[in-house]
Amino acid sequence: MALQYELAGSQIDGTRGYQEDAFLITHLTDKDGNPAALVIVADGMGVHAAGNVASNMAVQAFNKHVSANYPSDNLAEILRECIHQANNSIKETVAETPALSGMGCTMVAGLLEGNKLWWASVGDSHIYVIRNKELIKKNDDHSYGGFLDRMAAAGTPVDQEDGLSRNMLMSAIMGEDINEIDVPDEGFELEHGDRILICSDGMDTLSAGKIIQYSEWSESTKECADALMQAVEDVGMPKQDNTTAVVVNVAEKEEPVVAAVESPAPAPSDSADVMDDTAEIVIEAAEDEAEMAGQEIYVEEEEEEDSNTGKMIGIVAVVVIAVALGAYFMFAGKKPSSVPAPVSVDESTGTASTDLADEIDAEAAQENGQEVAAAGAEETAAKPAKTTAVNTATPPGDSKEFHDTLKDGSPGPTMVRIPSGTFDMGSPGSSRHADERPRHKVKMRAFAASQYEITFDQYDKFVKASGRKPPDNLYMDRATHPVIFVTWDDAYYYAKWLSEQTGYNYRLPSESQWEYLAGTGKRSPYWWGFQEEAKRAHCFGCGSGFDPRKPTRIGSFGANPFGLYDTAGNVAEWVHDCWHDSYKNAPASDEVWEGGDCAYRVVRGGSYSSPPQSIRHTKRDKFKSDSAYDNIGIRVVREIE
Repeated sequence: MALQYELAGSQIDGTRGYQEDAFLITHLTDKDGNPAALVIVADGMGVHAAGNVASNMAVQAFNKHVSANYPSDNLAEILRECIHQANNSIKETVAETPALSGMGCTMVAGLLEGNKLWWASVGDSHIYVIRNKELIKKNDDHSYGGFLDRMAAAGTPVDQEDGLSRNMLMSAIMGEDINEIDVPDEGFELEHGDRILICSDGMDTLSAGKIIQYSEWSESTKECADALMQAVEDVGMPKQDNTTAVVVNVAEKEEPVVAAVESPAPAPSDSADVMDDTAEIVIEAAEDEAEMAGQEIYVEEEEEEDSNTGKMIGIVAVVVIAVALGAYFMFAGKKPSSVPAPVSVDESTGTASTDLADEIDAEAAQENGQEVAAAGAEETAAKPAKTTAVNTATPPGDSKEFHDTLKDGSPGPTMVRIPSGTFDMGSPGSSRHADERPRHKVKMRAFAASQYEITFDQYDKFVKASGRKPPDNLYMDRATHPVIFVTWDDAYYYAKWLSEQTGYNYRLPSESQWEYLAGTGKRSPYWWGFQEEAKRAHCFGCGSGFDPRKPTRIGSFGANPFGLYDTAGNVAEWVHDCWHDSYKNAPASDEVWEGGDCAYRVVRGGSYSSPPQSIRHTKRDKFKSDSAYDNIGIRVVREIE
C-alpha cells in the first residue's frame, strides 16, 4: 500500500515577546522518484536573540545535510550525522561570537519516506503518532523527568533528587558533546489514517485527551495545527512557552485517473446497457458536484423492468429529472434550499418515508417565499415538555410521547414513538468519508427513543442501585444536563437496568436506529437541511452562545421532526454496535451489527467540542468502550412491537 502525506505547521509566541522556535518543511524525492518529506522543529535556548539564532541555525544545518545526502540507503546514519552538523554550526558560531556562548536548542526531525517514519531528536520536543484515538509518543524524552520515567519503566526506579526539576534538560544541542541522541535503526511503519504531530514542548500545556480531541474534529492538517495553537492560548498559562506544531496526515496514495478511450458505438441491442452507463455517469457527476457544494444528491432507484424498453424509460426519466433540476437552479440563478424534505407518515401503517419529488417541491416552494411545514413536526420548546405516564408495551397510535414507571413509582425517561420506514443510510459514493460508504437502504421497524439525552439525575438512580461511583458533572446541574464520563459498559448496563425496572426491553440504539432517529430519514447532512446553520446545536463553531468547554442543558434547541432533542451536538451518544471501517456487508435492517472491532464502539451525533461538519447525522466515530469521556453521553431506545 503506497502512502501520501499532507503537511502543515503553525506556531505561537505564548506569553513571550519573542519567538525562539523554528521549523521547516522540505519536500524531497526518494530514489524511486516518489515524494518524501522532511520536518524539523527546533526550540531555542538562550537570552532573547540567542535562542532564535541557535534554533534557526540548527534547522538550516540539519536541512542542508539531508538535502546534500538524500536519497540514501542508510537514513539512520544520515539523520544522526545531521544532529552533529547542527551542533557543529552552533559551536563554530559561538567560537566566532563569544557573546552568544550558552545558546543552544532542542531538536526533533521526522523524515517520511515510503510507508515509514524515521526521526532524530535531542531534548524534550515530541514526535507523536495519533492512531485509533491514542496519542503515541515515538521519540525519547531527554528531560530529567523523562529519565526518571524510563528508569521506572525498565524496573529500576530512581528517586528524584532534591532541587532537581523534572523539566531540567539532560541533553541539548549547544556546540558541546551531546549526551543523548535518539535515532532508531529502523523506521516506524505507518498506516492509512495515521496523523503525526511533531512539536516543541510548549504543547505540554495540553493533555493527551485534548490533543486527541482537537485532532479528531480537524480534517485538514492546517486546521489541526491552528486549532492546537488556539487551544494552547485559550488555556491562558501564565508563563506559556513558545509553541510550534507540524501536523502530517497519512493516507493511501490515490491512483491516477486514466482518461477513457472513445470506443465504437455499440450495436442497437446493447442500447439499454449504454443508457445504464450514461445514467450512472450523470448521477456520479451530480454527486461529485453536490459533494463540493457541501450537499448530497439522491436518485431514487427504479424497480427492475422485465423489458429493456422499460429499463431505458426509467433511466432516461432519472437523467431528465437530474438535468432539468440542474437547469432550473442554473438558469434561475438560485441554489437549492436548505429546507429538508417532509417526512410523511402513512396513517394506516405508521410508516415514514421521504420522496425526491417532495424534496423538489419543498425547495421550489421555499424559493418562492412559501412556508414548508414538515409533517409531524412539533412546536419547538426550550425546556423539556411535561408528559403523562403511559405504561404499555405498545403506546396507542395517538400517543407519541410516554414514559414507563420505575419500581419506586418514579417515571423513567420520556420516550417518543418513532414510526417504521425505509431510509438510505450513509453517504453517497462521491463522499470523501470512506467509513460512511456504501450508502444502503435500511428497513426500520417502529421503536421508541428517549426524547432527551439521559441526565445525571436519571443516571444517578442506576448508580445508587448498582453501587457505582457517580460521574463528575463539571459543576453542571444534574437535573437538566446530560450525563457524561460514562463508559460504553456503563451505558449498556444502564439500559439493562431500565429493562429490569420497567419490564420492557430497553437498550442502546443500533447504529441504523440512531441515524434514522437523528436524521428522521432525510438525505440531507442535517435534519434541518443541507447547510450548517447557526444556533441549531451546541457545537464548536455553531454559534450557540453556550460555554464551549462543556455541554449545556438538554432541550436547549428545537426538536427534530420526530420530536427528539439534541440529536446533533451537545454530547455525542454511545450506540450498541462494534466498530466497522465501512458499511460493506452492513445489515439492511435495524438490527445491531455484530462483529467488527468491539474494543471500540460507535459514537454518533458530535458534541459541544465538535465542529459543525462533525454533527452531521451520517458522521461516524469510534471510541474505546472501556473509557469514559467528557463529551459522550447516553440515549436509549425501547422495543414497542
